[in-house]
Amino acid sequence: MTQPTTAPSHPHPFSALDPDRVLDALASVGLFGDGRLLALNSYENRVYQVGIEDGKPVVAKFYRPGRWSDAAILEEHAFMTELHEREIPVVPAQVLAGRTLHEFDGYRFAVFDRHGGRAPELDRPEVLEWTGRFIGRIHAVGAARPFAHRPALDVGTFGVESRDYLLAEKFIPPELVGAYRSVADQALDGVSRCYDRAGDVTLLRLHGDCHGGNVLWTDAGPHFVDFDDARMGPAVQDLWMMLSGERGDMVRQLSDILTGYEDFQEFEPRQLYLVEALRTLRLLHYAAWLARRWDDPAFPAAFPWFNTQRYWQDRILELREQVALMDEPPLWPV
Repeated sequence: MTQPTTAPSHPHPFSALDPDRVLDALASVGLFGDGRLLALNSYENRVYQVGIEDGKPVVAKFYRPGRWSDAAILEEHAFMTELHEREIPVVPAQVLAGRTLHEFDGYRFAVFDRHGGRAPELDRPEVLEWTGRFIGRIHAVGAARPFAHRPALDVGTFGVESRDYLLAEKFIPPELVGAYRSVADQALDGVSRCYDRAGDVTLLRLHGDCHGGNVLWTDAGPHFVDFDDARMGPAVQDLWMMLSGERGDMVRQLSDILTGYEDFQEFEPRQLYLVEALRTLRLLHYAAWLARRWDDPAFPAAFPWFNTQRYWQDRILELREQVALMDEPPLWPV
């Protein structure tokens, strides 16, 4: 296994976020825990379900230091509040003492209502159509104004920066560097060609990470969680991750989603050129995300297969497949 050029010489910022500090942080905004605390499945941030004395449990999200500015986090909160005010099923940050973003002992955090749910059955046309309607409503709100403090999803931020980081920090085994550099360059060229074919597509405020794991289902329908990756981008970014299976399966799924989506928001068909390009950018970005977080003890424990010889061999093969897929026609004629 290769390692980054330098090992961390200081404790990770989350190392001091123990249960007592979580409870003290909540007490600082008037929420007093009853001793029940459950760490939820989150790696980028630290998220806990906390029982509250004489009240319903809440979810406390502690933001990773150094990732987002305060202004960018507040844009996330404001976007979710806009959606909630329009009766779109999201879970906005609670307003406590007149604020949604709080600070305690060097940690920034927000508090949310707890909303349960189950995974959506994305193999059912009616579920896809219902989900599509709400994504369309999210995008109708997202198109009203741009983010000012959050970046756009594009070839530079997700692709070029990711490739350059992995190569500069020497995460890739020396004997695979040449192959990785070559296929990553080919992949980025393919992404650029897809964007050229799509033309000048509209960018809007997105969920940004809209896959089945961030949609919870109840008898009342879906609700959307975790807007931490919200940013500017093409609408299809919030649609393609709902698709799976063979090409024919994805065509049917996308048709069902758009049946609901276009009740509220027009979809630019030219964006279909971007489906495999966005998948390629996500693959590059994901590998770089793991590398950037490798000094966080939670990551080696959760992703032991990362940064092995086999891992990078698989990534090279994956990108080669994407190079071929990006040259295929879109899911349906544009």
